[in-house]
Amino acid sequence: MWSDDDSLEQSADGLSRRAFLGAGAALAAATTLAGVATNAQAARARDRLFAHGVASGDPLADRVILWTRLSPEGDKPIPVRWVIARDQRLRDIVNEGVVTALPARDWTVKVDADGLEPGQRYWYRFEAKRSKSPTGSTRTLPADSASRVRFAVASCSNYPAGYFNAYGRIAARADLDAVLHLGDYIYEYEAGGYAENKALGRFHEPPHEIVSLTDYRTRYGQYRTDTDLQAAHAAHPWICVWDDHESANNAWRDGAENHQAEEGAWTARRDAAVRAWHEWMPVRERPAAGASPIFRSFRFGRIADLIMLDTRLHGRTEQVADRTNMNAMLAPGRTLLGADQQAWLAEELRASVRRGAAWHVIGQQLMVAQLVDADRVMLNTDMWDGYPESRAALFDQLRDERIQDTVLLTGDIHSSWAADLTPDPFSDRYDAGSGAGSLAIELVTTSITSPGPSGDPGVIEDRERTILANMPHIQYVNMRRRGYLLVDLDADRARAEWWFVDRIDEQSQLEELGAAYISRRGANHLERA
Repeated sequence: MWSDDDSLEQSADGLSRRAFLGAGAALAAATTLAGVATNAQAARARDRLFAHGVASGDPLADRVILWTRLSPEGDKPIPVRWVIARDQRLRDIVNEGVVTALPARDWTVKVDADGLEPGQRYWYRFEAKRSKSPTGSTRTLPADSASRVRFAVASCSNYPAGYFNAYGRIAARADLDAVLHLGDYIYEYEAGGYAENKALGRFHEPPHEIVSLTDYRTRYGQYRTDTDLQAAHAAHPWICVWDDHESANNAWRDGAENHQAEEGAWTARRDAAVRAWHEWMPVRERPAAGASPIFRSFRFGRIADLIMLDTRLHGRTEQVADRTNMNAMLAPGRTLLGADQQAWLAEELRASVRRGAAWHVIGQQLMVAQLVDADRVMLNTDMWDGYPESRAALFDQLRDERIQDTVLLTGDIHSSWAADLTPDPFSDRYDAGSGAGSLAIELVTTSITSPGPSGDPGVIEDRERTILANMPHIQYVNMRRRGYLLVDLDADRARAEWWFVDRIDEQSQLEELGAAYISRRGANHLERA
C-alpha cells in the first residue's frame, strides 16, 4: 500500500481506514477471497479446459447465475457438473446439477443456482471431462435486516491500453456485496485502432475491427484470459450493463458512429454483439428478439434498490452532431431511454419509495450532470446533455414526487467525478454550498485502463481546477488516474471512495485512496469526507 499524500488516509473517517487496512490485508493474501483469486489463476495454469475461469452474477436473495466456458477439442456437446456450497471446500453442498456445453453457445454455460439464503457467501465449481474449474465465490442479496451495502463500480477496460490492475484490487477486497460494471467491458477496435501501448504486447484479437459473431466471441475470449479480470469474476458476483464499445463506438438504436455501410447491416452487427455479450457475461437472460432489454432492478434489503439502465441500444435516438443546435436536441421524439424504459424507470423509483428503501441507486452509462465550456455550451452531445427532454423527465419526477436520496452511478468518461444534480446549476435556485436545489447526486467511476485527456499532467490538473471554479455543481473531478469507485451505503449516509492504481504499464498490486465524499440522508448533496 502506498500514498502520494498521507493526509488522504488521515482525513478519512474510521470506515475508510478500515477499508484501507482491509485492502492491505487482502494484498497480503490474508483473506479468503484473495485465496479464491489465487486459486483461479493456479487452476488456469494447470487446466486449459476451463481457461476462461468462472463467474457469477445477477444475484437475488435466493439464487445467483453461475458461469463458465469450456475450451474443448471437437464439436460434440459436453455435460458439465456444477456444485454450490456453503464452504470453500465444497463439502456443505446446497445445490448441484448437470448442464450441457454446446458449440452453438460458444461452449459457455450458465446455471441459475437457487435454493440459497439471503445475504450469504457461497462457493461453487464446475467439472467436465475429469477436469475441475477454479473455485469461485459469490454472495446473495441481503435480507431486510442488513445494515449496509457495499459495491465496487467499474467501467472502460481497454485490453491493449494497459494491465487490468484495478480488477486485481477489486478481486482482493473482502468487503463487497457485488461488482457493478457499467459498460465498455471490451472494445471493438482493430489492433492499433485506439489507445494501444505497443510495448506491452497486448494486441487485440482478432486483429481487425470486430463485426461478426465469431469476432465478438473471440474478443471476449481474449479479455477473459486476463488473470486479474478472472480473479475479480471469481471473487464476487457482478451486475453488468453494456455501453457502446460492446457493439460500436457511439452506438444508438439504429446505428453507430463506428459502423459503416461496407460492414453490413447494423442490425446484424448489433445482434451479434448482443448475443456474444449474453453468452459471455454472468447475466440472467430474458428471451427477446434483437437487442433484448437489459434494464432490470435488484433489492439490497431496505438499504438500497439498484436500478440498471440501458442508455445505448434499447430506445436511444441518434446523437446530434452540432453541440450548439439546441433546436435539434429538443426535437419531438428524441429520447435517450425510449418511452417504455423511461416509464419503467419512473415506476421503479416510485416502487422503491413505497418499499421504504433508504437509497434509490441508478446504475447507467453516461454522465448526467451538465458539462459546458466557458460559454456554457454543452461539451458532448453523446451524454444526457444531448437529450435534455429525457433528463428533464427524470429531474421533474424527482422534484414533483419529492423523491429523496437518489444516487446516479456512471461510467464511460474515463475520469472521476462527483456532482450535485440540479436542473440549472448556474441559477440562483441552486446553492453549491448548502446543496439547496439539488435533486440527487452523481458518482462517476474512472476507467480500468482507457485513457483520459492526453497532455501534461500539470495542464490537466489546471483544467480540473478550472472546472471546479466554473461549474458549481461539480464537487470533485480527477481526469488523470485509473481505478474504480467504492460505494458504501447505510441507513444514514452514502459514501463514495475513488481508489486509484499506481500504474497500468506494468502489473502492480498498489493502490491509494484518492478522495472520499458523503451524502447524508435527505440532503441530496455531496460533501467532502
